[in-house]
Amino acid sequence: MRIPAHSVCTAIRDDIVSGVYERGSRLTEELLARRYGVSRVPVREALRTLEAEGFVTTRRHAGACVAEPSAREAADALEIRMLLEPLGAARAARRRTDAHLKVLRGLVRLGQERARRGQSEDLRSLGGWFHETLAQASASEGLIALLTQLRHKIAWMYVVEGAARPVESWAEHGAIVDAVARGDAERARSLTALHTERAAAAHRLRFAEPASKTVPAVRTSQHSVNTASARN
Repeated sequence: MRIPAHSVCTAIRDDIVSGVYERGSRLTEELLARRYGVSRVPVREALRTLEAEGFVTTRRHAGACVAEPSAREAADALEIRMLLEPLGAARAARRRTDAHLKVLRGLVRLGQERARRGQSEDLRSLGGWFHETLAQASASEGLIALLTQLRHKIAWMYVVEGAARPVESWAEHGAIVDAVARGDAERARSLTALHTERAAAAHRLRFAEPASKTVPAVRTSQHSVNTASARN
């Protein structure tokens, strides 16, 4: 397939996240350039970016390979996201635009309606869109970039199961939006922190590690969460 040179990084990242390239597999510039229909220059640049993001590693005598994150690294990514999303919500309460609020409210209406009807097939994508929009509403480029990168890495490292109580989960989304709409930064922060803590039970690691490498549970302010696990 042929894609624009500036989209090569996104395309390779998406293929890593979706499992087209397995953990530890080699990524040769020639084969990647052929796959995406570009020269080796944008591929080389993309691999550098993806190495900085943690998706790719360079091995002696092997070149670029898909990284093999440990359970501890996966736990760190999930815990960092749990710390940053409440900050994003607090900033959104101060900086959101009417356009952001309109999208957030629309997503909540859709999510609540489909949760009540038991239409779970779209809830995961709606939840992802909700959290992405909430981050965008923070108007903080650095924070948005970090949360976007974390979402990609968590999608790569974890399988996310459906929410056990989707109606309650979308009620939490609605309460967050209400706080953002009122400009109540502290309430938006605390509600988002509680939501992300509760969400942590639905993430399951995509890869297993030997028992000797078992990593402690992520610690939250209320309870420990098994890091092989979060609900959006």
